[in-house]
Amino acid sequence: MKNKIDLQTLRNEFQFASTSVARRRFLTGLAALGASTLLPEHLLRAQMPDAAASKPFRIDAHHHFSAPGFIAAISARKTNQRPLELWTPSKSIEDMDKSGVATSMISTSEPSVWFGDNEAARKLARECNDYGARLMSDHPGRFGMYSTIPLPDVDGSLREIEYSQDTLKADGVCMMTSYQGKYPGDPLFASVMSELNRRKAVVFFHPVKAECCKDLQPELAPGLIELGTDTTRAIASLLFDGTASRYPDIRFIFSHGGGTMPYLMTRFAALATRPDIAQRLPNGLLYEVQKLYFDTANFFNPYPWPSLLKLMPVSHILFGTDFPFSSASEVAKGLREAALSASDLQAIERENALALFPRLKKS
Repeated sequence: MKNKIDLQTLRNEFQFASTSVARRRFLTGLAALGASTLLPEHLLRAQMPDAAASKPFRIDAHHHFSAPGFIAAISARKTNQRPLELWTPSKSIEDMDKSGVATSMISTSEPSVWFGDNEAARKLARECNDYGARLMSDHPGRFGMYSTIPLPDVDGSLREIEYSQDTLKADGVCMMTSYQGKYPGDPLFASVMSELNRRKAVVFFHPVKAECCKDLQPELAPGLIELGTDTTRAIASLLFDGTASRYPDIRFIFSHGGGTMPYLMTRFAALATRPDIAQRLPNGLLYEVQKLYFDTANFFNPYPWPSLLKLMPVSHILFGTDFPFSSASEVAKGLREAALSASDLQAIERENALALFPRLKKS
């Protein structure tokens, strides 16, 4: 009995203490009590200061790769995405190994593969998907994949969904938040959404720099504000155009903590009361919002967490890094500093992704 009481005291001390001295005292106390026999392994991992266990356990839901054709395309267009141009499989594996990441869900980053020519986009999407499938095969258990589709080419995208899901066994589909100024609720994309809903697909949305707003403030890098803002526009499109409620079996993941959406909830709620909009949200706004998933890429300092946790269930927050733009260890460190409980941290870093991708339980 005494051991249990002492252990609870030490747990509480770790949860509320902010100094490194208190954390060291906590770990010393655990060792003295033989706590490894009393606590589940995942809780011990979450409470370690570096959270790096000998066996990788995290699942990175937002991790980029670059097929050779994609590197050539962005290099030719001078998109200023040097980390993507320099990416290699070994760099991903190295970062995963040093950061306790068991599996990364890879995707092609923005601007994706469509540059005005449908046929060229179809070929590049196929190259990206075949390359991603080879990574999965060459490194069993280390990678999953959201397949690339050549939107706004709808016919080509439907064919690539069929190939990537049925032949390559991709884990989901990656879409950009907008294509040539059209957002996911646009009627142009209805047949794509219908097919994804039929398949009960996971759809990962990555933001792009919207055509409307790239040069509004030339002194600022467009990604500083526009990526989060375009994420918010895409969420608004899905919600208020009725796409989210019309296709209820799609699991939507949005990058970067949902962009600015959690902080605009008052405005979203006001619009949702308008009669024509309310018809498209038969279960209410909050119901549809809380079905979405958000990842932690570029969302790992303590300031935004209170708003996100007030709005979203912890079960719908996923560990994401945006590698190669951020390291998994950097994101993990930020999450440990966000005052999350050990159980919430474990859910975000692993368990929530397993619920979306149950095949990873075998990895």
